[in-house]
Amino acid sequence: MSHVLFPLALTAAMAGVSADGAPPQRYAFSEMLMGMPFRVVVYAPDEQSANRGVTAAYQRILQLNAVCSDYDADSELNRLCATAGTGRTVAISQDLFRILTASHELAKASAGAFDPTVGPLTRLWRRSRKSRRLPEAAVLSQARQAVGWQGLSLDKEHQTATLKLPKMQLDLGGIAVGFAIDEALLVLKEHGIKSALIDGSGDIGVSGPPPGEPGWRISVAPLDADGPPSRHLLVQHAAVTTSGDAFQFVEIDGVRYSHIVDPATGLGLTTRASVTIIAPTCLMADSHATAVCVLGPERGLAWIRKHAPQAEALFVTTKAQEPQAVIVTETPGFIRYEADPPPPAR
Repeated sequence: MSHVLFPLALTAAMAGVSADGAPPQRYAFSEMLMGMPFRVVVYAPDEQSANRGVTAAYQRILQLNAVCSDYDADSELNRLCATAGTGRTVAISQDLFRILTASHELAKASAGAFDPTVGPLTRLWRRSRKSRRLPEAAVLSQARQAVGWQGLSLDKEHQTATLKLPKMQLDLGGIAVGFAIDEALLVLKEHGIKSALIDGSGDIGVSGPPPGEPGWRISVAPLDADGPPSRHLLVQHAAVTTSGDAFQFVEIDGVRYSHIVDPATGLGLTTRASVTIIAPTCLMADSHATAVCVLGPERGLAWIRKHAPQAEALFVTTKAQEPQAVIVTETPGFIRYEADPPPPAR
């Protein structure tokens, strides 16, 4: 998932004014969190206000990483996974229950194209990407037996979760970053910062626009990593996520595989694709981009129109017989966010 970000420059003519009459200033921060760079851009009356708000936002992201990480053996998620197949019902935090509920609902709506229980397959596929060898059929079959969103049971009244299948492993990699960005934007708002952008390695959420501007300008990463941005967008109070194989792929036996795993096969997707979702929340943009990638252009865009009419989608792919022929399809409302390219750098 990646974008090229072009934050709009602030000038005296653009700027609003703070309580003391001074225009808000632009402040940028970057920290490695959840295993990736989180870039935050805010407009605040002074450096102290910016530091205070962004520090609190980063603390919220760290808190959620301790809940959702599948790398941290002691995370709340992995403690839950340790009970898989035992029949135990586990009381979980409000944060984990919220994200599992959203994941479960999306899995059901997408018929498993997005599946939070895909962990055994993603772990297996990570090893295959490193070794450049496909998993053995028997090993893959065993891993698939531990996957299936129907094996995740949630009780809203008691805020509990049960993993019914032995060796189930939850993987929230396609939704947790979006959730964290939404929560961090709420923290910034609580600290009086009304204009902010958070970029978690390509998952982007924004609140109000920079002073005097209609929105944040975001350039969407191309189908090929070395190409120019494919589109330019202007957004506010929204989120933009792109999923695809431009930056994360592997070739095995002459076949190009994405890092995105198809829960139906247990292997990486083999269709060249880039999916961009614009949605009201980053949780929706992040998770729905994965689902649409797996569903493919025709089914994916039809699914978005039916199940998430408040979101817009762009699907860029190539013809199987003509890899150089690019095919672009999009939902009707995507063009509303189209912006002119930024001026060339001087």
